[in-house]
Amino acid sequence: MESNAGTLSHPLSEAGRAKAGANVRDVWKEKGGTLVAGLLLPAFAIAIWQTAGSLGWISARFLPDPYTILKTFRELAATGELGADLGISLQRAAIGFLFGGSLGLLLGLLNGFSKTLDGLLDPTLQMIRMVPHLAVSPLIILWLGFDETSKIVIIALGAFFPLYLNTYLGIRMVDRKLIEVSQVLAYPRRKVLTRLILPAALPNILLGLRLSLAVSWLGLVVAELIGSQSGIGFLINIGKQDGVPSYIFVGVILFAVVGKLVDSFVQALERRLLKWNDSYLG
Repeated sequence: MESNAGTLSHPLSEAGRAKAGANVRDVWKEKGGTLVAGLLLPAFAIAIWQTAGSLGWISARFLPDPYTILKTFRELAATGELGADLGISLQRAAIGFLFGGSLGLLLGLLNGFSKTLDGLLDPTLQMIRMVPHLAVSPLIILWLGFDETSKIVIIALGAFFPLYLNTYLGIRMVDRKLIEVSQVLAYPRRKVLTRLILPAALPNILLGLRLSLAVSWLGLVVAELIGSQSGIGFLINIGKQDGVPSYIFVGVILFAVVGKLVDSFVQALERRLLKWNDSYLG
């Protein structure tokens, strides 16, 4: 009997492994198809762009072709200038985001949980939010000068409000019926906060994180373009002053690629943390 049981269990385990392997292949096939589909339009646009540049339909002075931009990228990378500028920009963005995002998350949690703090702080914060942070960037530079402090403050100001607002709304949008049920069941307040309110608010908080990173990146661009002696924005300014559009395109493409990579990382984090969230995917 034992040998029969052993022989019966083996085919079942093999079938299970085969099914699991097929599921993994299906997932990778789906991801690969999505990636290819997403690259079709950029590849088509680059091909048309290169063809038009090679045939002389577009002036290289105003719009260099992709090959020229790639050549400039290689030259800047070979000298080490590009890597140094990118590292400086990433450092500025990270520091500004950590300051502004952390403060936004903290105040969002405090105002979301406390009616007293909400009434005291939120009206003022909402009024400040109505002023575009890019509009006050020249004033910040006037106050703090052109050193690193002004750039980090501009980035932090942009990072603050998306995370603050989405954290605050995520907490305030939790279904009141769930809170009432927890009160009927005499749940401790700490458990209500950690097991009910925060998980329910997590999708909004992660959305705020994603938006905050995007606005931080935008703030970095503005801060470096207004006044900087280093960074990708400085490289773009050099291209503008010297009339070398390929420098500008290298900087713009770097901003776009790094921004997309950061956004994709946050999307992956969302999928990992929100596996329980049954949402519409199209």
